[in-house]
Amino acid sequence: MNPATAFPAWYSPETGVYHSTHPSVPFPESTFLDAVSYIISHTHDGLNAFVDSSSGFSVSYSELLPLVKSMACGLRRLGVSRGDVVLLLLPNSVYYPVVFLGILYLGGVVTTMNPLSSPLEIRRQIAECGVRLAFASPERFREVENLGVSVVAVPETGNVGPDRVEFSSFYGLISNSSGADLDSVAKPLIRQDDTAAIVYSSGTTGGSKGVVLTHRNLIAMVELFVKFEASQYDFLSTENVYLASLPMFHIYGLSLFVLGLLALGSQVVVMRRFNPGDAVRAIDKYQVTHFPVVPPILKALTRAAQSAEGSTSLKSLKQVSCGAATLHRRAIEEFVQALPHADFIQGYGMTESTAVGTRGFNSEKFQKYSSIGLLAPNMQAKVVDWKTGSFLPPGVSGELLLRGPAIMKGYLNNAEATMLTIDEDGWLHTGDIIHFDHDGFLHILDRLKEIIKYKGFQIAPADLEAVLITHPEIMDVAVTGTVDEECGEVPVAFVVRKNGSALSQEGVINFVAKQVTPYKKVRKVVFTNLIPKSPAGKILRRELKKLLASRL
Repeated sequence: MNPATAFPAWYSPETGVYHSTHPSVPFPESTFLDAVSYIISHTHDGLNAFVDSSSGFSVSYSELLPLVKSMACGLRRLGVSRGDVVLLLLPNSVYYPVVFLGILYLGGVVTTMNPLSSPLEIRRQIAECGVRLAFASPERFREVENLGVSVVAVPETGNVGPDRVEFSSFYGLISNSSGADLDSVAKPLIRQDDTAAIVYSSGTTGGSKGVVLTHRNLIAMVELFVKFEASQYDFLSTENVYLASLPMFHIYGLSLFVLGLLALGSQVVVMRRFNPGDAVRAIDKYQVTHFPVVPPILKALTRAAQSAEGSTSLKSLKQVSCGAATLHRRAIEEFVQALPHADFIQGYGMTESTAVGTRGFNSEKFQKYSSIGLLAPNMQAKVVDWKTGSFLPPGVSGELLLRGPAIMKGYLNNAEATMLTIDEDGWLHTGDIIHFDHDGFLHILDRLKEIIKYKGFQIAPADLEAVLITHPEIMDVAVTGTVDEECGEVPVAFVVRKNGSALSQEGVINFVAKQVTPYKKVRKVVFTNLIPKSPAGKILRRELKKLLASRL
């Protein structure tokens, strides 16, 4: 701490800008550089790039680039050229990265999508992005084809042979059946500022929007998220084994398993979808060292570890990292107790920031499990009062603003939403309420748009949820606001009681009232069997409001 200013060196009270406590990372200066060429320029001794968790089928690092080049050549034969948009409507597989990288290598643009999306959602995204070609699972093939788009069916694993008629087009693409010399095929000049991907996000406000990411954004993601995190530890990257159960269509899984880890030579064990028993078996079979998760998966892993207490199961894990949604302190404590040998960290990033933001780091001096970590290198932040816009110092909560090379190009075909999210000085308004502590670690409080406004007071639902979840008879909880003529809004708690509990509404209200200031008290309680959540573990508060309306 500088005694003259009483502020740490990484915060400027004059400008309100927070800088990373880490030194800046040099970036490639070449105008013409694509993300794939950048990734493969990193030399390493990695052996297997991808392994299918169920069949054991693998793609080695020596096989990966020829497959990617074959895919690019095959796509060109299908008429795909630079700037064309290709849809990936696929579950996780060892071939997902091959398709993704092949499109980028050709200069095409990838748009990813949840393979469980509704026909209406698929139709909308195809129209918005101007999709020229799609890759889909066999289950969705006909649906997409009926929308007037050419489709290639992709097998779940490499164990499905090329003799299967429905996969003949796919194997034709990766086998380079034309016999062309891959290195002699002219590669288009791709600029770092060219669009590489369109990934959909709920955004900082409103409905789902297409986030336009450039090759520069993806390069920044590799440097400032994946390589940055790996550089903080003594683990040899080529000996690290990651379990990929997070969906590759989501920015979290995409940044790690499809792109970033390939620059490090780590092995990625791919699960088609998460299942607790299958995950434990895969961790033990492949000696997984790193497991990136979201809150629901963390809780499932904790239960698995508790039931396997005393056995040798899960002992290979060195690190479990959690992101994408807020995590209750109790869940963290239970995990640390169940798996004390595994380092636990949290991180923060958005689709709009190409997953770059913060990463946790534990040392002998700092073990801040509840923090979302330190600001990434080359990134700047501000914390501003969400009513006045004035910037705030360490220790004071406000909206987080981010600026740096990972910030998106903008929202697809939506200049108004882009201007509302990225201001004229390049600051991304995240909509998340956070504060920096005096060691430079960030702590997330809640979403700005979830804040409950009671008689002019601001109430963060996460504050009340953190209190409620400590009640011994409450298994899960969520808080939202409901309109009140006198108060503006009042907090409502949705509570899942533990089996056999007779906990009453009065009991819940009194429990909270004893631990918070009077204006923060819960005013209503709804008992329910399930809290609606997204696959990433985010509470679906809109669904809660619908449920509340039906109850009232």
